Amino acid sequence: MLKLNIKNETARLKAVVLGTANSNGPIPKLEDAYDPKSLQHIVAGTYPKNEDMIKEMEAVAKVFKKYDVSVYRPKEIKDYNQIFSRDIGFVIENKFIKANILPDRERELDAIQYVLDDINQECIIELPEECHVEGGDVMPWNDYIFIGTYSGEDYPDYITARTNLDAVIAIQELFPDKTVKPFELRKSNTEPKENALHLDCCFQPIGKDKAILHKNGFLVEEEYEWLVNFFGKENTFEISKDEMYNMNSNVFSISEDVIISEKNFLRLNAWLRENGFTVEEVPYAEIAKQEGLLRCSTLPLIRD
Repeated sequence: MLKLNIKNETARLKAVVLGTANSNGPIPKLEDAYDPKSLQHIVAGTYPKNEDMIKEMEAVAKVFKKYDVSVYRPKEIKDYNQIFSRDIGFVIENKFIKANILPDRERELDAIQYVLDDINQECIIELPEECHVEGGDVMPWNDYIFIGTYSGEDYPDYITARTNLDAVIAIQELFPDKTVKPFELRKSNTEPKENALHLDCCFQPIGKDKAILHKNGFLVEEEYEWLVNFFGKENTFEISKDEMYNMNSNVFSISEDVIISEKNFLRLNAWLRENGFTVEEVPYAEIAKQEGLLRCSTLPLIRD
């Protein structure tokens, strides 16, 4: 049996679900795009090719192997995007919470059923139907759970609004001893540089006490300021609008001092090394075209 254990984003990783690009299918039609960045690349004719994305994901699998991490991959569904395993569920403490994701994507959960079968069934939580939540919006951080959300009345108009306040309340009820801290995110269906699809598109804690942040991803300035104060200005790396667009905050921690990052994140990677991190660089620029990167394609199950 898998003994789930996730208390934060950076403790030593032991087991993870890494998505797969083996049978991603044809380029989506414009009306089927889930986010503005994919839309942009479909229009431009630069949507990523399957073989390139497979290579990128294998580079990550290799890094996990190097650090002796147990890696689970989803069972392959033909012609179906299964890259972003973070969206379909997340672990807090010893609980696996199934995400109520876009209906078109429910088959992605079926593809990791063999993993769920190996977990104590009492620890698998299905939230009520009205709770919309995706793993990219949920970050356990010791005594806190940070959650990206959007509470505007126009929530249903945004395909990019993925986590609602009902889910925030449900998670608070599941973990009464934690402080659940929601953050309102900026949403756009058409302009990727004005859209924080998930919280991890504009923020991520790293190490013991540091964070990557993008101010414009937050709708409420006070909420952004709260994070700057929480981590301390000297411990935060502020990314630009272009860096946010290229997903610089969406790196992935193997431990408090080892981070997998995209090889083109020159400014970020230099800062990480200056601050004592070991940076494992991988190519991931093709996958980034779908508005997701390293954190989005990983679902941690066990950290020390």
